[in-house]
Amino acid sequence: MRSSILTLCLAGATVLAGCSRDAAPAAGGATPTGGEPAAQSTAHFDQHSYAEPGKVRIEDLALELAVDFDNRQLGGSATYTLDWVDPQATQLVLDTRDLTIEKVVGEREDGKWVDLAFDMAQAQPPLGSKLVIEAPQRSERIRVTYRTAPEASGLQWLTPAMTAGGEQPFMFSQSQQIHARSWVPLQDTPQVRFTYTAHVTSPKDVMVLMSADNDPQAERDGDYTFKMPQPIPSYLLAIAAGDLVFEPIGERSGVWAEPSMVAKAAEEFADTEKMIDVTEALYGPYRWERYDMLVLPPSFPYGGMENPRLSFITPTVIVGDKSLVSLIAHELAHSWSGNLVTFATANHGWLNEGVTSYVEGRIVEELYGKERADMETVIARNALREGIGEMSDEAQSLAIRPGVEPAVDAPMGDVAYDKGAWFLSFLEDRFGRAEFDAFLRQYFDHFAFQGIDSNTFIEYASENLLAKYPGKVTRAELEQWIYEPGIPESAPEVASPRLDAVDAARKAWLDGGELPAKSATEAWTTQEWVHFVEGLPDTLSTAQLAALDAAYAFTGTANGEVAQRWYPLAVRSGYGEADAAIAVFLKRVGRRKLIMPTYEALAATPEGLALAEDVLAQARPGYHPITTGSVDAVIAKAKGDDTVATPAD
Repeated sequence: MRSSILTLCLAGATVLAGCSRDAAPAAGGATPTGGEPAAQSTAHFDQHSYAEPGKVRIEDLALELAVDFDNRQLGGSATYTLDWVDPQATQLVLDTRDLTIEKVVGEREDGKWVDLAFDMAQAQPPLGSKLVIEAPQRSERIRVTYRTAPEASGLQWLTPAMTAGGEQPFMFSQSQQIHARSWVPLQDTPQVRFTYTAHVTSPKDVMVLMSADNDPQAERDGDYTFKMPQPIPSYLLAIAAGDLVFEPIGERSGVWAEPSMVAKAAEEFADTEKMIDVTEALYGPYRWERYDMLVLPPSFPYGGMENPRLSFITPTVIVGDKSLVSLIAHELAHSWSGNLVTFATANHGWLNEGVTSYVEGRIVEELYGKERADMETVIARNALREGIGEMSDEAQSLAIRPGVEPAVDAPMGDVAYDKGAWFLSFLEDRFGRAEFDAFLRQYFDHFAFQGIDSNTFIEYASENLLAKYPGKVTRAELEQWIYEPGIPESAPEVASPRLDAVDAARKAWLDGGELPAKSATEAWTTQEWVHFVEGLPDTLSTAQLAALDAAYAFTGTANGEVAQRWYPLAVRSGYGEADAAIAVFLKRVGRRKLIMPTYEALAATPEGLALAEDVLAQARPGYHPITTGSVDAVIAKAKGDDTVATPAD
């Protein structure tokens, strides 16, 4: 999951939420008692799951679901085809959150289905409730009939008024990192990969899509079937329903969106097919058949989510000049790093996000030139440098050393993206681009459709890179990058003359000179404007802010990347002229990365806190539960209320 390379680091430790660099809220809370995750007999312990994949594993999932907009719920059944790994195992343990389990049955050898006993443990945040199913006959197939809660953390239900068209309701899922369990009872851990089929019914005027074989020619009839033949982990399970139409981009790519948005999105993302071709040339075949994108309403809490065959995309990157389409490159890159080769647990998130961010940069360079790729790299690394010193040693590291058991709330955030990508750039720098490209392509082939950890990467790189090209990198350097805090002195640097020119223009103005001439700034890209605003002091005088506004119209900008930097500065500086635009922005956009810095700035003063509470009261119905929980936690902290916890990832 990813916002774009232009991410402002959020304060505080965060648990990786998947692709989106829009940092996810921490999965806080102590290890549960009475329902704690059992010690798994597989090679990795996933502290975010109750499942026991060393005993039994889901190989295939068959869903029968009905979409009920009136009651804001999905209802139906999940049928699991199981591989009983341990010959002594007679229990299937599943992860759930706020589900109502109505019935559990197992298939006997004679084909008849019989009731199975089950027990739902008391919910323990952030993991939810452990569902234990007794299967004394070790049924090859087990079926759970259930329904979701209206407040399911992995689903958002929008009324027609909250959509662009205003006529039909909308629903979409967000499963990463551990939200799939809120709409399907599952072994909700990346250690388990399964194929799936689904039969979904809905109101006839609603189009339903899933992270599967969506037919661009499908007719709306309220009855839809799906198949995902490639095995995926649970966090890549996705569903959406609404007034959606399709616009093709290439032979195997296109855009789904509401009618008023689809043409604009297709134009903005017109280079998608070229991106697929570029990545295939670098790292091997695209193995998912189609790559389509679904543009969601602005309430989507992240920049993008790499659901296979159907990436979910925020509309906030559609700005008319393709300046933010590195997000599309990022989500596509996940088709190799993350979806194909997956982290064994979220504690090794850099294997998904760092590798993907590196591949993203290579795609951007191939299509838009080294100058643009370098600007985005410099912006990302500057943000990392600024924030990493305030993190704990654990949060500064890409992974935890083998043998050290992480806490349930082990932090992971932008370090996984930017330090991870920097690490791969270090390897490219030392070994040479051609040699490193060949290694990375071999890596994707070797571990395709598998989950691995950091130590596995080190062993593989030691054998296939270090030993093949001796004297260039030591194993100790690999381990320093992955397991040690901070940024190693060996980190290669990237320069951007265009951003250097922005620095000079900003400094000249702050030193008492004039603002850059419009003739110069007219050619600036989003990256240059972001760099200009990010480099301003923490506060400015209202006269200075007014001068900037008069020259560049920052207040009310349609560019969310600029807005998420300008509005906190305006709040900190007491620039009340921006308050009305801030309220409009916060009510219109639910993307966490873009709005949380402004809420945090508002919460720092009594006057700002009052505005934040007023805006949230109006925006709450249109926010995703993840976003609402994040804002609630910021406001509660400002008011000294420790009873409101940051929502589980």
